[in-house]
Amino acid sequence: MRHLLIAGAAAFVALTATDVRAAVVDVTAAGFTVRHVIEVSAPGWSAYQTLTDRIGTWWDPSHTFSGRSTNLTIDARPGGCFCEQLPNGGVRHMTVVYADLGKLLRLTGGLGPLQELAVSGTMTWAFMQTGNKTTITLTYAVGGYAPGGLQALAPAVDAVLGAQVTRLKRLMDTGRAE
Repeated sequence: MRHLLIAGAAAFVALTATDVRAAVVDVTAAGFTVRHVIEVSAPGWSAYQTLTDRIGTWWDPSHTFSGRSTNLTIDARPGGCFCEQLPNGGVRHMTVVYADLGKLLRLTGGLGPLQELAVSGTMTWAFMQTGNKTTITLTYAVGGYAPGGLQALAPAVDAVLGAQVTRLKRLMDTGRAE
């Protein structure tokens, strides 16, 4: 657990140095909430479409089951799938429950190792446009049962999502996620 807390703290320092505001907002044995906030120089609809239509260009391939982020898709409509193709099957990472182009995308499900636990998660991407800039806020709330509690997972989930948000911002600001 100590190594997860150190990794989470290191990720927080690294992320705040790249104009990403990140935090584990709340944590208990029964669940946690993480939040990341970025600002990009793009209208809300463009930021939303980059998030959904270009996930394969900004999501880190080391955080996929296939090792290839190009296998990821988001069907941004209610009931749509945040899915990953595998050579002999696939993975449903999350399900879209709310989609409003340029304003809000909400998904439910457990990412990565959370799929194996008795937990549920709600991920919300909110887009707030001001002039020619958009503030994107990612909030992921996870609750349920895990042996030993969920508090030890919060820093690791925060670090992984923070890395994804940083890559999205970099892609939108420079045209490259890496």
